[in-house]
Amino acid sequence: MTDSPSPSSGGPGPQRPAPDALTAASFLLLAVLAGLLLWPLISGGPAPSAFLIAGLLVVRLGIQFLRARRDERLRRPASWALDILLIALIFYSASNQPPA
Repeated sequence: MTDSPSPSSGGPGPQRPAPDALTAASFLLLAVLAGLLLWPLISGGPAPSAFLIAGLLVVRLGIQFLRARRDERLRRPASWALDILLIALIFYSASNQPPA
């Protein structure tokens, strides 16, 4: 008899590897962005700077490029183009706002 649990015994399945550092950093940036964007809705406070949001998105896009250099499956040029367009629109709208 073996000590390892069989799949039918309800034991843990095969172990998935932990995410690498770049994946963890990408998820952390998404969590920070979500927190920055949700906090004003919850607390009623002022919205974060559009330049801060766009800057964090640029950093995340850079991380995505680095991840794609390591893994061919992560190359998604259409997604990157949409991210760049979103970042450009955020910078455009932020630069055209009147000073507060």
